Amino acid sequence: MKIKVLYEDSNILAIDKPSGILVHPDQKSKEKTILDLFLKKYPKIEIVHRLDKETSGVLLLAKNKKAHEFLKKQFSAPALGLKTKSGLADGQNRINKTYVAIVDGWVKNDRGVINKPIGRSPKDFRRHLAGRGVRGETREAVTQYRVLKRFEDTKGNKFTYLEVHPKTGRTHQIRVHMKYLNHPVACDSLYNPGKPCPKGFLRLALHAKSIEFKNLKGETIKVESLLPKEFEKLQK
Repeated sequence: MKIKVLYEDSNILAIDKPSGILVHPDQKSKEKTILDLFLKKYPKIEIVHRLDKETSGVLLLAKNKKAHEFLKKQFSAPALGLKTKSGLADGQNRINKTYVAIVDGWVKNDRGVINKPIGRSPKDFRRHLAGRGVRGETREAVTQYRVLKRFEDTKGNKFTYLEVHPKTGRTHQIRVHMKYLNHPVACDSLYNPGKPCPKGFLRLALHAKSIEFKNLKGETIKVESLLPKEFEKLQK
């Protein structure tokens, strides 16, 4: 499988991850992963962050340990406006990510912020949960969204096309927060099973459109992924 490289320097690699491929190996699957595909050329390469198997878009990889630690600090830094011990964070050292998603139903507000801690689901170990019923320790999670388009298919199923900015980096964050709003991501077999998909979609309707970070020279780099054809049709 040929993976498109979107940005590369001596320390960092940004790729365009296709939907349907794991980022790193898991215990249950023996299929090829993103890590497998790049280890031969870059033997010291490390995963910096993750995209779910069915999510497509920009993924950052570190070519060495120094770059890995450098990028990890940016991912763990508090986003703009989040409360810290010293006050509100300025967001200057935080990775900025932009996603697009299609969710079930028509989201009422044109813009919104979901500020709801995320923990484990008590019923399914694969799932996470925000709100009532969460199990164990929860972690702060903040997601901003903006409505791009509301539409309806020929069968009367309603959907909303969103631009989404996760301000924290929790597992399944966008999927969990949209489920909390009662507008789960379309075609999500884990959080929205058995529900209709928009026309042309055979995968999770979530795409990592862009990511902005600083390289080891201190330069601000913004990397963008072209919209998959399924999403591109909604621009018309």
